[in-house]
Amino acid sequence: MSPNQLGLFDTSPNRRQVQIGLGLAGLMFAILATLITQPDVRMRRIDPFIPMVDAIMLLGDVITATLLFVEAGVFRSRSLIALASGYVITALLLVAHLLSFPGAFAPEGLLGPGINTTAWIAYFWRATLPITIVLYVLLRRADWANPIRSGKLGASIAIGLAAAAAMAAGVTLLTTLGHDLLPSVFLNRTELNAPTILKINLALIVLLVAATAALFANRRSVLDMWLLVALATWLAHALLNLETWGRWTLGFYGQFSMLLFSHFLVMIALIAETNRLYARLAVSTAARDRERESRLMSMDAVAAVISHEAGQPLTSVTLNASAALQSLDQKRPNVERATKALRATIDDARRTFDVLRSVRAMFAKSVGSSTHFDINELIGETISLLDREMVGHKVALQLEVDDAVPPIRANRVQIQRMLLNLLGNAIDSLGPTRRKPRQIAVRTARLDGRNVLVEITDTGAGIPPAKMPHIFDAFFTTKANGTGLGLSLCRTIVEDHGGRIWASSDDGNGATFHVQLPSTG
Repeated sequence: MSPNQLGLFDTSPNRRQVQIGLGLAGLMFAILATLITQPDVRMRRIDPFIPMVDAIMLLGDVITATLLFVEAGVFRSRSLIALASGYVITALLLVAHLLSFPGAFAPEGLLGPGINTTAWIAYFWRATLPITIVLYVLLRRADWANPIRSGKLGASIAIGLAAAAAMAAGVTLLTTLGHDLLPSVFLNRTELNAPTILKINLALIVLLVAATAALFANRRSVLDMWLLVALATWLAHALLNLETWGRWTLGFYGQFSMLLFSHFLVMIALIAETNRLYARLAVSTAARDRERESRLMSMDAVAAVISHEAGQPLTSVTLNASAALQSLDQKRPNVERATKALRATIDDARRTFDVLRSVRAMFAKSVGSSTHFDINELIGETISLLDREMVGHKVALQLEVDDAVPPIRANRVQIQRMLLNLLGNAIDSLGPTRRKPRQIAVRTARLDGRNVLVEITDTGAGIPPAKMPHIFDAFFTTKANGTGLGLSLCRTIVEDHGGRIWASSDDGNGATFHVQLPSTG
C-alpha cells in the first residue's frame, strides 16, 4: 500500500482479494443454478424468518452506512456520502418491510391496508442500492477535482441523512396510503401475479446490469470490488425471483438468504479491510518511529565524529594558510616557505574531505555506562518491541537461545539498538518473499569460554556477493529509502565493545548476521 493511500476508497485490490471476490460471486451463481431447478418446492412456513432476516440486514446496513460516512469524512467525498445514504434508505425500508410483513407482528402486518404493501417495499428496497451505485460512480468523478470543503462536510452528511429519511418515508407512504396506485403483485397471500412480477424483475435486472457495467468500467478500489460482488449476488437473487412464484418456498427462502449474504458481504469487507489497513498503518508508524530514532542517533553520532575527526585537519589548514600569508607579507617574501605551507594546506584539505566523505564511526570511542546483563533476556525484550511489526508482516520467529551463555558487560541501550537494527533489516528483507516461509531465526551460543555469539537469520532475498564487502560501509545501502547508517552503526557499537560483526549469505536464500561479543564469564 502506498503511503499516500488512506483507505478502501483509494486502495486498489490485490490479486488475492480479486480471487476471493470472484470465488464468492461464482458461489452465488452456483447456488442459483441449484435452486432454480426446483424453486417452488413448498417449505414449512416459519413466521419468525422474515423478522430475523430483516433485523440482521438492518443492523448490517446501519453499520455499513456508518463506516461509509466515516470514509466520506476522511476523503470529503460526495460519492461516499451518496452511497452511505443509500444504505440508510435500505435500512429504513427494512423497518417498513418488517412491520408490514403478514404474520411478523400481526396476521395482516402493522402497515398497509393491502396484500401488496410488503412486496412493493421490497422492490423499492432492491432498486435503491443499484441506483445509489450509479450515483456513486457519477459523483466520484467530481470528487477528485473538487472535494467537499472541510467546513461544509457536516452539512453535506446531514443533507444526505435527511434526503435518505425523506425518500424512505415517501416510499413507505406510497406503498401504504398509495397502495391502490401500484399494480397488483399478489393474487392472494401466497400466489404471485406472474405478468407484473416478470416486468418488475426484468426492470430490476436491467438496473442491476447497468449499475454493474457502470461500476466495472470505473472500478478503482477495494470498495468497488466488493460492491461488484454484492451486485452479482443481487443479480443472482433477481434471476431466482423470476422462477419463484410464491412465499414459503425453496426459492423464497433462497432469495432472502442471498440478500442476507449480500448485505453482510459489504459490511464484513469494510470492517475486515479497515482493520487490515489500520494494522498496516500501526506497523508502518512503529517502523517509522524506530527509523526516525535511529536516524536521529546516527545523525548525532555523525555530527560528533565530524567535529572530532575533521577538527584537527581544519585547524592545520588554518595554521598553514596563515603561515603562507606571513611568508608572502614580509619585505622579502619567502616564496619557498610559503609554497611549502600552501602544499601542506592542500594536503590537510584533502584529509578533511576524506573524513567528510567516508565517516566510518557512528559513536565516540567511549561506550558510555556499561552494566552486566543477560544477552538472552535482552533479546527477548527486543523481540517483544517488534512483536506487532512481525505479526503485521506475517513473520514467524524461531528463537534458539543457549541458557549456558554467560552475562556480558556492555552498554545495554546500544546493544539493544544494534539488535533492533539487525531485526528490522531482517523484517524488511522479507518484504518481497511470497513463495517460501517468512521466518527469522535468532540464536545464541557460547564461544571458547570467552565470547558470546548472536546470530540473526532470515529467509529473504539474501545479499548479492558484489555488495557483501560494502554492507557495513557508512552511507552504503540496498534500501530505496535507507540512509546507509544502520549497519555501520551496528559495526561501530560492536567494535567499541571489543567484539566483531560479519554477515554470510546464500544469494536468494536469506542472510545471517553474526555478532561476537566478549563475555564476563
